[in-house]
This record gives sequence, C-alpha cells and structure tokens, in this order.
Amino acid sequence: MQSAPGERVAVTIPSLVRLAWPIVISRSTQVVVGLADAIMVAHLGESALAAATTGALNSTLVFMLPMGTVFIVSSFASQSFGAKDLAGARRYGFYGLLLALLSQVLCVALLPLLPAGLSLLQYAPEVREGVGGYLQVRLLSLGLVVGFEALASYYAGLGNTRLPMVASVIAMVLNVPGNWALINGHFGLPALGVVGAAWANVGATGIGFLLLLAVFLAQGGEARWPRLHGREFVKMLRFGLPSGVNWFLEFLAYTFFVNVVVAGLGTTVLAALMAVMQLNSMAFMPAFAIASAGAIVVGQAIGASARDEVPRTVWLTFALAGCWQGAVGLLFLLAPRWTFSIFTRGESPQDELLALGARMLMLSVAWQLFDALATTFTEALRAAGDTAFTLWARLGIAWLVFVPGAWVSVRVYGAGEVAAMLWLTAYIGLLALLLYLRFRGGAWRRFNLL
Repeated sequence: MQSAPGERVAVTIPSLVRLAWPIVISRSTQVVVGLADAIMVAHLGESALAAATTGALNSTLVFMLPMGTVFIVSSFASQSFGAKDLAGARRYGFYGLLLALLSQVLCVALLPLLPAGLSLLQYAPEVREGVGGYLQVRLLSLGLVVGFEALASYYAGLGNTRLPMVASVIAMVLNVPGNWALINGHFGLPALGVVGAAWANVGATGIGFLLLLAVFLAQGGEARWPRLHGREFVKMLRFGLPSGVNWFLEFLAYTFFVNVVVAGLGTTVLAALMAVMQLNSMAFMPAFAIASAGAIVVGQAIGASARDEVPRTVWLTFALAGCWQGAVGLLFLLAPRWTFSIFTRGESPQDELLALGARMLMLSVAWQLFDALATTFTEALRAAGDTAFTLWARLGIAWLVFVPGAWVSVRVYGAGEVAAMLWLTAYIGLLALLLYLRFRGGAWRRFNLL
C-alpha cells in the first residue's frame, strides 16, 4: 500500500495485511529462487544438492553484514515519513546505495582468500568443489543484493511495498528459466551444474536491482539529488551496524553449525538438513515480511510521536506471523514425506535421504511459533532503533549456548541429527523469550533515530 505524504497506516489487521502482502510476495520470491536452485540441481545427486544449498547458505553469510545494516534504512525512512520529512527519507536511500558499493569493492578484494577458507571445512571433495564454484560466482552480486535491499527498505519505510515486490517478482521469473538453461545446458549454453545456478541468480538479481534503481533515480522531484551529509551516513552506520552484526553473528553461528557440526555427519545428513531449511524458508520468509510490515507501522508511529500505538501493532503483527508459521508447521507435521519428496527421485540411495529429511522436517515444527515471536520483536526493536540489545542477545545465546551445546552433543557424544535439531529449537526459543522481555521492559521508548 502506498501512503500519501503524512498519512500513516492505521493499526488494524486489514491495514497490516494490505501493507504486508507485497512484502510477503517479495520475500516469497526469495523462497522460490532458493527452492528452484535446490530442486533443479537435485537430479545431479545429493553432492550437488548439498553443494548448491550450502553454497547459497555461505553466500548469504557474506551478504548478511551489509544487508542487515541497510535494513535500518527502513527505520530512518519510516520515522522521517512519520515526521513528514520525505527529503530526509530519500537521503537514507542514497546512503544505503553507498554502503552497497563499498561492500562490493571489499568483497572482490577478499575473494582470493576463498579457497583457503573452504579448505578448513570438512566437506567431501566433490561438495567442496561445488561450494567453491558457486561462491566464486555468487559473491560477485553482493553489491546488487545489498543495493536492492537498501532501496526496498527505503520504499517500505514510505509505505510503498508494491514497487519492490514487482522488482522481486521479475527477478524470480528470470531466475527459474535461467537455472533451466545454465544448470542443464539449453539454448546452446554450456551445462554448468551448480555453478549455473549461481550465474542464473546473479543475472536475475542484477536485472531486478537495475529496474528498482532506475525508478528511484527518476523520482524525487526537486529532492531527486539531495545534499548528502557525512554525519547522517555515520548515524546510519551507528544504528545499522549493530543490526548487521546481529544478523551476521547469528548467521555465522548457524553456518558453523552446518559447516562443522552437521557436515561432519556426512553428505546425506548435510543434504537433508539444507533441504529442510529451504522448506522452512517457506514459513520464515513470509513471517519475516509480516514482521517487516509491522516494523514500518512502528517506525511511522514513533516518528509521529505516537508510541502508545506500538504495543498493539506488535501483537497484531505476531498474531499474523504466528498463524502463518503455525499453518506451515502443521503441513510439515502431517505430510513430511510428501513435502520433502520434491528433493528426491526415488532412487535407492535417496530413500535414506527421504526418510532422514522427513524426520528432520517434523522436528522443525517445534520452533515455528518461537521463530514468529523472535522475528516480530526483532523487527519492532529495530524500527525503534534498539539494535544493540538484539545484537548482544543473539550473540550470547548463539555462541555461549547454541554452538557449544550442539558441538558437544553431536560431535563429542555422537547424539546425531535429532540433537542438532533440538538445539536449533532451544536457541530460537531462548531468543524469543529474551526479546519479549526486552520489549515488555519498554527500553525502546527512549530511542529516537531522528
């Protein structure tokens, strides 16, 4: 929904749905892209499946720090919008683009270190080769991904969630046939396998970003090229970096869990877990989109000095996100083999993959509502500018509880994949509890980004 200047979104379920559904579609396109990568390389074998999904995970880890940082653009834009300062909101869109450019330059400079880093991980040789090839290509799109998120956050802060949705859908539509052409070799193109999935992703992301950038540069009227201020860029980093580090360190803990704890259990377990997490993105991404919509309303309310509207907005947001994740969890519980079977082809070696994946999918049901609660409060606190607490909460639980607990249980005592999934549930549950207590304590009322 596009809000007129100075017109804030009313705090009701229908208004949240109207604001959220384009974000849901935008985030769901990312789910489709991830699933398409996994499904369309699955026929190449479980090693290719493990390489493509693990490569996507590791590339997301690299993206997470700058991408999580530019999420704060939405907070600045929404509060500026609530304060009726549209020129100020636009400046933060440009700051997000500047950060995207700097991130890409740094990433390219560090690419030569990639092979040495992968050599430290316990992949099977064919999986390591596939992950390395995927990452070499996918990391070339870091600036595109971060730039897309920066502009999507800017428009979302204004209440315009449909424009980023259109760009996301275009990227998704281009990615799927790109996979078909480059993974298997069609239209006279070479069959690149796992690396082909990476190239398809880079191309589709680039086109989506350029479309969004063209619209952004064409708009703005007299404020199309606003005067930028170094102190505002520093302020964005001051509030945004805790959010980015928050996302990065949490994802680093999860990546360690996958690359070290789970990878040591063998290729079949690794492939099963990564496929399960791709399916869980069907629950998480739309819930994250709903939480982001709620955060837009929170930011606009704070910018308009209407903080008393915030708690009701947050609980309505959780109700929507929880209903969605609960419904997906019910599907996983009632039809796990049918749901997971999209990654298998019925060959004898894959019977083990199917049974293992179905069991892990059922275990993932345990964290769905915890995940919805944690996501809702994380986004609400981020919109208020309370980013440092979420950083320390995730850092403490991830690295003092989750990582050592999973390592000792799985690698020292040999508890296997069931214990690994239970540790994921414990981590998300503890995080949800801490963030709930933080929000209820009301510290967020003291923050003012503007």
